[in-house]
Amino acid sequence: MKKTLIILTIGILGILAQPAMAQQADVNSPNIYRDSVVQLFGVIMTADSLKAIPFASVVVNNKGRGTVTNYDGVFSIAVNKGEKITFTCVGFKDRTILIPDNLVGNQYSVVQLMVNDTNYLPVTILKPRPTRAQFDRDFVNTRVDDDLYETARKNTSESQKKIILASLPRDGKEAVGASISNQASKYYYSGQLPPMNILNPVAWKSFINSWKRGDYKSKK
Repeated sequence: MKKTLIILTIGILGILAQPAMAQQADVNSPNIYRDSVVQLFGVIMTADSLKAIPFASVVVNNKGRGTVTNYDGVFSIAVNKGEKITFTCVGFKDRTILIPDNLVGNQYSVVQLMVNDTNYLPVTILKPRPTRAQFDRDFVNTRVDDDLYETARKNTSESQKKIILASLPRDGKEAVGASISNQASKYYYSGQLPPMNILNPVAWKSFINSWKRGDYKSKK
């Protein structure tokens, strides 16, 4: 008797679960999603002259999907029922439409009229030069910066390299070499007078070059 009661209970639960399973199958059926897709097509025109607006944007709000109109202002896009569509174009005010939820069929056509939008720019005042003489003076005295090629050419010239070498301090290697050379010269002439360079032409040339460069001028 107990076994019969259990079998009867299972049968009743199975019969009650069949409508729920059928309803769940209908929800998961691809026909539900297929019926929600709508082919939206139409044309975008100006409201005052009814001229086609080419390359206007047709965007589905918050979906990241959209399209643009062709040269005749015609567009076509697949959307879902209940979605909002925004039409935008430079120089016109934005327009938004709603695809009806209870739309019968899978096609929806629209003729969207766009109204011109006025953009106000800040005031710009143009003042001419007072006289031609002042323009000539300013044009001649205007300093134009050198380009990169001209700057590199000047920095790599022989005169510029000599000035840079004369003004730069010695690095570690040059300082050590000069110190060793001075010590060697000092040890070489130890116990005797060093030679006088008053009649040495090389020393005179070095002195004249230093004098021309201004090495002996007082630096304040």
